[in-house]
Amino acid sequence: MDALVELTTAECRELLETDTVGRIAFVTPSGPRIVPVNYALVGDAIEARTTIYSELARFAPGQPVAFEIDHLDSEHRRGWSVVVHGTCEELEEPNAPEREAERVREPEPWAGGERPVWLRLRWDELTGRRVGGSHWPHPVVSGRGRGY
Repeated sequence: MDALVELTTAECRELLETDTVGRIAFVTPSGPRIVPVNYALVGDAIEARTTIYSELARFAPGQPVAFEIDHLDSEHRRGWSVVVHGTCEELEEPNAPEREAERVREPEPWAGGERPVWLRLRWDELTGRRVGGSHWPHPVVSGRGRGY
């Protein structure tokens, strides 16, 4: 079995830049929830859009949340994950010029309907790990220069 490898902050950021879908975990009065969201990386934060009536819009702002992206390859028994922890906030001015300048891409929801609520998760903690040995096809977590 291969050892678990901790990813660097730079590797975690690079992986966050490679995807557009992740999951946000938050707590509601009925218990914990995890929902998929389309997201964008903006500086040291994740931005996502949702509906005004969603549990995410009602219960996540002002609360600690977690966000995760990952890739799993069951056939080769390898994978990686990146986890972000921080406090969620609702953006009052999502298209402010300074945010537009930082945004690599806009979080484009796959689901239809209006998504006028913009949420931002500025991380307090950014961690990642991988398993699967030295031969890893993803250039960000290839093990280059590490002797794996």
